[in-house]
Amino acid sequence: METNANKGHIERETLQLVLEEFTQEQKTNNQQIGELITAVNTVGDKIDVFEKEYKTEKNVSQPLDIRPIEAILQKGFLDIKFMIGRQPKSITKKFQVLLFPEQDAKLFYKIVFGRWFLWLVIMVAISNLYNWGIHYSDNSREVEMQQIQNDRIREAWEYMYANNDKEIKKLMKKAYINSMESK
Repeated sequence: METNANKGHIERETLQLVLEEFTQEQKTNNQQIGELITAVNTVGDKIDVFEKEYKTEKNVSQPLDIRPIEAILQKGFLDIKFMIGRQPKSITKKFQVLLFPEQDAKLFYKIVFGRWFLWLVIMVAISNLYNWGIHYSDNSREVEMQQIQNDRIREAWEYMYANNDKEIKKLMKKAYINSMESK
């Protein structure tokens, strides 16, 4: 019960802080807009004064230079645009799951699929290298086992040949020749 009341109190405080911040910001914006309005009014007054002087002095042969006035007006308009651009805007939150990008699709696909393709090639190469290593290891183990077995058979053959009489030696030679012919 206390936690809900405590949460509500914290939420109210945060909302109050946010609202105070927004009002402070709005006050500064209003003050700056007021300053811009006074600047525009002074520029307008200066233009009116220049027009009156120009009308009274029509017989002056020298043309009136209005470049400073244009510069002041352009600066004023830029200040107004800047102030309008700094006004708080409404924030809309969007939650989207995009399979395809809204902008710069070509760049997106170039970067993403270029990297994916590279990683895919690397992973396939590593997988094939791993499989080849296992296959090579199994084959070398099989060859080693076969060689050990053949060494035992050869040693047994030589032992029997050395420790038996002539008849068995003849039979062994005959078996050896027959085994060579059958291959």
